[in-house]
Amino acid sequence: MTGHYRQAAPRAAPGTSPTPAHLPNTTTTSSQEQAGSHNLNKFMSELRSIRMPSWAVAALCIVMLCLMLSCAMCVWKKCLKKKDKDKEKDKKGKDKSKGDSDTEMDGGYNKPLQNEGNKETEMSDNEPKEDEKLGRLHFSCDYNFTENTLVVGILQATELPAMDVGGSSDPYVKLYLLPDKKKKFETKVHRKTLEPTFNETFTFKVPYTELGGKTLVMTVYDFDRFSKHDAIGAVKIPMSSVDFSQSLQEWRDLQKAEKEESERLGDICLSLRFVPTAGKLTVVVLEAKNLKKMDVGGLSDPYVKIHLMQNGKRLKKKKTTTKKNTLNPYYNESFSFEVPCEQIEKVQVVVTVLDYDKIGKNDAIGKVLLGYNSAGTEQRHWSDMLANPRRPIAQWHSLKPDDEVKALISTKK
Repeated sequence: MTGHYRQAAPRAAPGTSPTPAHLPNTTTTSSQEQAGSHNLNKFMSELRSIRMPSWAVAALCIVMLCLMLSCAMCVWKKCLKKKDKDKEKDKKGKDKSKGDSDTEMDGGYNKPLQNEGNKETEMSDNEPKEDEKLGRLHFSCDYNFTENTLVVGILQATELPAMDVGGSSDPYVKLYLLPDKKKKFETKVHRKTLEPTFNETFTFKVPYTELGGKTLVMTVYDFDRFSKHDAIGAVKIPMSSVDFSQSLQEWRDLQKAEKEESERLGDICLSLRFVPTAGKLTVVVLEAKNLKKMDVGGLSDPYVKIHLMQNGKRLKKKKTTTKKNTLNPYYNESFSFEVPCEQIEKVQVVVTVLDYDKIGKNDAIGKVLLGYNSAGTEQRHWSDMLANPRRPIAQWHSLKPDDEVKALISTKK
């Protein structure tokens, strides 16, 4: 028995729905999902085969996460730095272009101005400043043919520059004759003024035949009690250019003072105190500095000797201890003398710094004369002591040669 029949469609697996023939994409997606689930199942099976405890797996995950975060931070920082560098380059480029544009707009003014400033600085370094005013000095000069003496009058000064912090100066004048400079004179110090009036006269004993080869130097200084006195300016008058048939009196502009060529002997700091009721004069030798080298090794063994004198006679003598191998000794040693109040203006205090020598005579380095017949800063120190009884007054003094101090002691006022 023959008969026709149709081929039966395959049955779907139990629990699944048949897939329509007109949806091919659905079949592709389901195959991909099956492959992914297969890979996941494979990874999990391998992970189970390792047989790691759960805490180890968690720790491994945390380490991996930290590494990933650190890498991300490094990349982020590198990107930020690159951005900052790009911004700086852009900023510099803008500033440079702005500067170039400004120069072009100003016609190149800024650069020539800088060059002009440099030129002015170079000119000021190489050439003397003509505009710098040091003040003026009024003086007189006359020669006494009968006594063979040169009489110099220091009258006044004006328009002096301020040398002190308060906008003032304490001027005085030092004068001497070149080239010997054996005898120097100093005026009184005038406190806190730029227009001092001196009106002081000084006499040099010079034969007329020798006068033509000498030069009168008058230097204005600013007094300072505790440091070196600053030279404000000087006036030099060659005696060969002066007509002594008549008295000379004129104003001269102060010029820059040259450093004194005389050998520096050093400086000494002294304190003076006088008590009138007790008739007691106290001299304190504080210290000395920059003393002249007297020994072969370039040092000295200095000590200080003090003489109280009156009318050329030595009344009392004191001396300090000796400081070995130094040019800057510190003493701080006090000495007292009995001086009646009525005699204080007639006595002299001679301070001598000597170099001690075991063999031979002790050499004098320099001297200072205080009291009667003293001059300049020494006279001012003595006057300050008398004006301030019972109060110690300290001041630095430059040491002078022995013959110069002897000349002042023997001179009668």
